[in-house]
Amino acid sequence: MRSYTRNPILLGLFSAFLLDLPFPIAGPLPPWRAIFSWIALAPLLYGLLADWSVTAPHYLRRSALAGYACGILWYILNCYWIYDTMHLYAGVPPAGAAGILVLYSMVLGLYFALFSWLVALSRKAFRTNTTALALAPFFWAAIEFAASRITSVPWDQLGYSQADNFLLAHLAPVTGVYGISFVLVTGNALFAAALLTRSLHMRLRIGVGACLLALLLQLGSFLPPRPSATSAYAVLLQPNLDVGVRNAWVGPEWDENIAWMMEQSQRNCTPAIAGMPTPQSSVAVSNCAMNTPPPGIIAWPEAPSPFRGDDPRFVSLLHTIATTTHASVVVGHLGRDATGDYNSAAFTAPNGDIIGRYDKIHLVPFGEYVPYRDVFFFAKHLTQQIDDFHRGTSRKVFRADGHAFGVFICYESIFADEVRQFAVNGAEVFVNISDDGWYGDTSAPWQHLNMARMRAIENHRWIVRDTNNGVTTSIDPYGRVTVSAPRHVQTSLVTRYGYSDDLTFYTRHGDIFAILCGIITIVAAVLAMRLTLRINLRIKRQVS
Repeated sequence: MRSYTRNPILLGLFSAFLLDLPFPIAGPLPPWRAIFSWIALAPLLYGLLADWSVTAPHYLRRSALAGYACGILWYILNCYWIYDTMHLYAGVPPAGAAGILVLYSMVLGLYFALFSWLVALSRKAFRTNTTALALAPFFWAAIEFAASRITSVPWDQLGYSQADNFLLAHLAPVTGVYGISFVLVTGNALFAAALLTRSLHMRLRIGVGACLLALLLQLGSFLPPRPSATSAYAVLLQPNLDVGVRNAWVGPEWDENIAWMMEQSQRNCTPAIAGMPTPQSSVAVSNCAMNTPPPGIIAWPEAPSPFRGDDPRFVSLLHTIATTTHASVVVGHLGRDATGDYNSAAFTAPNGDIIGRYDKIHLVPFGEYVPYRDVFFFAKHLTQQIDDFHRGTSRKVFRADGHAFGVFICYESIFADEVRQFAVNGAEVFVNISDDGWYGDTSAPWQHLNMARMRAIENHRWIVRDTNNGVTTSIDPYGRVTVSAPRHVQTSLVTRYGYSDDLTFYTRHGDIFAILCGIITIVAAVLAMRLTLRINLRIKRQVS
């Protein structure tokens, strides 16, 4: 075997390329590409556990380096949009923007290094590939969980690659996305086991079993569930405002934009795209609310608009829209009180009363606040304000017309354990307002959409998702996109949705599965380190 096929670092880099394929790259993800999630980690695992790797000098160090190389490259490929955001909107020169992307990838790539080190440590301590491969799914799920809590960047965890797999997604209401990741790593471990075994007979048996497992479970991408029941409709406004510019809307401009809002809020029939809006399979439909009852919700997204919670014109606007349409209204705006500014969403009841304001709790670093401002002085262009936003403190649920609404803003949709708390607090439907324009025309809006879809699956809730420039859509409790508005178009979307008050196991109990994987990982690591220490002491005694 040639040296480049025996190098764990090169195999780790190959895994990074494979691992990027089951995620959106430049647009929506074709369902067939999700199959790569079953084999993407197999080269890395093979490189870590093959005999020629285990006997190499500094085995553990080299294994961690192989995982680190894999992680750095994967984050660069998956999160390349960071370059666009920093260069186009933060005003960072190309070299600096590229440097920020690499630094980001080097930090988060440490999780891959830890995973590889744990796998290698298990192999060295327990003297068998079987134990190391059996523990790999636990290590992976535990590290994904750690990433969500330590660095708070649970972006594109492996399980999100199966957002279109309506069979495998049945795990999410029990285990969250971590259970899906666990199954996928198990499949990768089986493929690695087939490569590692020396017996041709066993290689065929394990390989065929791994192929059957992957193919049978992947069939869920082509077997959609039955349609979900609906009982109301929403009108979602997509203003398509210029990103990064706080539009003043002075004089006639205010009147023109408010007239557009009023006109769009009263619509009950709009053009839409059926299903996942891919250029190949999208179907234009006329999406109408039958019998024209009042909408259940009207939403204006998180957007660079001049709305201020303390502006009498804004209060009057909400009252007028609500009383004219006889609907509840959610509008993203700048919340303000004596403590400072907030990224907020006002909730107005059909009678025109503003019954509450949700203040965003999980803020975006370098987007809504700048950590270490003296160091990252260039990022002031991203926040578009003098001071950082303040964090909200409560996941409020708003009640109107006999129903409860949970509202969360943009980036918060990627935090599963936080979104579920809206359902725990009684929300029967989720309203997600967002501005994905910061990502430009990259894969990030589609990645973000898939993570929001998983929140619908985990909690068995409809999500009506209103964005500044797309993807504005409705998501059913199976994570299926029902209809969407075209991107980069000033328009509105009329979309149906339903209410639900049942609580899934995941909604009730949160990340118990991931925590269990974490406990098993810690126990296995401690035991492996003790065994390794004994082995090293025995070797030293023999040498002396």
